[in-house]
Amino acid sequence: MTFLDGRRVYTRADLMAERGIGRSTLEKWYRERADNGHPEPVGTVGSQKAWDADAWDAWYAAREAEDIPPGLLTRDELGAKHGLSRHRLKQLWSERVDNGHPAPARQVGKALYWDDAEWSAWYSAYEAKAAAPDERPDDLVTLAEAARILGLAQSSATVYAKRPPAGWPTPAHEEPLGGGRVRRLYRRADILAYGKSRQAN
Repeated sequence: MTFLDGRRVYTRADLMAERGIGRSTLEKWYRERADNGHPEPVGTVGSQKAWDADAWDAWYAAREAEDIPPGLLTRDELGAKHGLSRHRLKQLWSERVDNGHPAPARQVGKALYWDDAEWSAWYSAYEAKAAAPDERPDDLVTLAEAARILGLAQSSATVYAKRPPAGWPTPAHEEPLGGGRVRRLYRRADILAYGKSRQAN
């Protein structure tokens, strides 16, 4: 948080870090301020222009309300609605190959927006599955679920899939995803057997 003469202000660096908006977008908005109503700077912090935070927030909220259709939410708005931290939301997004996290419905600069109804339905199903996992041995589980069963960090399981250690099971099924990614599914029994072999060693 940056202050100038006792008031809270934003520099472009603050906005890039806090809002995920690219520098080129911020510069473009400022250049076009005569048409878009962008606030004037209230001073400088070091060599950087600074804008009153409340004035900038109000301008940005009005702009977003015009540009973003109803029903689309940012990561922060999803967090507020579902009681999730930004860190947890980023974690769910990073595990999207395994957990089926929905793709963003829209992107403005670097800001991502998700369809509220789609995301909420996915998260409800995700939570229900996590709260009451099916323990049938022939069920297929994702890499993330395999890591949970084995008590591994998600990053370790990801490495296992690419460079499998001795005894790591072959996926029972592979689903191609966009961008060359692959979702690997394993038999629960194979994962449990691997876990027992690790304990024996």
